[in-house]
Amino acid sequence: MKEKRLRLAAFVSNKYTYGQVIDDEVGKTLVAVGEKDLAAQKGTKVEKAGLLGKILAGKAIKKGIKKVFFDRGGRQYHGRVKAFADGARQGGLEF
Repeated sequence: MKEKRLRLAAFVSNKYTYGQVIDDEVGKTLVAVGEKDLAAQKGTKVEKAGLLGKILAGKAIKKGIKKVFFDRGGRQYHGRVKAFADGARQGGLEF
């Protein structure tokens, strides 16, 4: 039997970074983070993306989510997308 993996989706606009863990079978977002979760944190966009990844991982682990697959949304694995993924890994998610 195949193990069910949830999708960790990263979205990067010119100004903001967002992330969410989605259960595609049900079509429901289980955990989400955005720039508002940083509460006026100082730093570059890449540093903020890394922090968002850690915050998302913490929220996901509290809900019992450990293994996900990473959806970079068609963007290159570079810059903020890479920092977000690295932050999520440092926070404890496996993908």
